[in-house]
Amino acid sequence: MRPKNLDKEQAIRTMALHIIAEEGLENLSMQRLAKAAGISPRTIYIKYENKEDLLIKLFIEEVLGAYERAVLTDFSPDLNFDEGLKLIWLNTFRYLTSNRPQFALIQYGKSSPLLNKAFQKANIREGQFFAPIHQFLVRHVAEGTIKAFPYDVLRAMLFSPVIDLVSEYFDYRERPEQIITEELIVACCESVTAGILALK
Repeated sequence: MRPKNLDKEQAIRTMALHIIAEEGLENLSMQRLAKAAGISPRTIYIKYENKEDLLIKLFIEEVLGAYERAVLTDFSPDLNFDEGLKLIWLNTFRYLTSNRPQFALIQYGKSSPLLNKAFQKANIREGQFFAPIHQFLVRHVAEGTIKAFPYDVLRAMLFSPVIDLVSEYFDYRERPEQIITEELIVACCESVTAGILALK
């Protein structure tokens, strides 16, 4: 691919994420995207079949890999449960609050079939991404540190709260005072950790 085409493709992806974050997915159309990126709609359709194809490729190629790398920074499956969970929460909070467009697409993926279609299209198996976190949870279940809930249940119990707190963080950016801080994230994580450990 020529560098000129690469520039066009990056413009398409950058503007798509910007529109999703600032105006909502419902306001993303191929015509609007083309205008924002300064290219013709035909150029977009050369690379992407339709809006759904664009969103799936955006999720896989622009969001998932970077999100995984950020969340796993300094993480090891061998960490103590409280240390590991705290690191995951802080890494998640730092990445998502600094990348609002990516967070918006992740949120959309949770409430639509997009995520499953993205995984199917890329032939991604469960555990392929965030494998060290999967290993971390499996180890702590095996050692009796935490209750042996199914993996999807553990993931929801442990990680949904921090995603909701990130959502609150963005809501509070429009208010006089930001209450969702790293200190609050740590305090909430400690509360969740204590609750999970009490269930074993």
